[in-house]
Amino acid sequence: MECESDRFLTCGVDEAGRGPLAGPVFAACVVLDNKQEISGLADSKKLSEKKRTELAIEIKQRAKAWAIAFASVAEIDALNILQASLLAMKRAVEGLPFAPHLALIDGNQSPQLTCPVQTIIHGDSLIDSISAASILAKTARDSEMMRLHQLFPCYGFDRHKGYPTQSHFLTLQQYGPCEIHRKSFKPVKAYCVEHSEKSSRRTKLDGFY
Repeated sequence: MECESDRFLTCGVDEAGRGPLAGPVFAACVVLDNKQEISGLADSKKLSEKKRTELAIEIKQRAKAWAIAFASVAEIDALNILQASLLAMKRAVEGLPFAPHLALIDGNQSPQLTCPVQTIIHGDSLIDSISAASILAKTARDSEMMRLHQLFPCYGFDRHKGYPTQSHFLTLQQYGPCEIHRKSFKPVKAYCVEHSEKSSRRTKLDGFY
């Protein structure tokens, strides 16, 4: 017999990748199945990479529905990171095979959706469906950064996933930003200016000699 909670479809939504200096921002949306329990759900940042990967597989197998979306580096630079994150969330919700009755959003900002929305601060630690979305968004983004590492191996994206670590700053200083760096972020913008000035000086010296 179908219960009320089976008919009222609530999705959890979260993003991954607001803080990095490079790469897209990802979002995921998950509608859990009350009849398919998934143990161990938690904020993705509190889980090991191995555990996240295991849970991501289980979520995709057991959830009633799920969807993953992203906003590109170009969109981040054009809109700002908050609006790009909300855009990725909107795309994730719209990627579901049906319209949810309520969307639970991690944080205090919500995308423009056609369904009712409730924002929940620390929702990725409090609400299972948001935790599940957090895990899918994080694992999908990490996978994309591993792919991008093959295209830009000198930056170490396989290790830091684009986050502002010391090793990342060192490679930025050495090589300058690449096409997947977020040029609107102040640290990257500073390196863009620095390398542009260096290139200009080299051009002048080459012309002199």
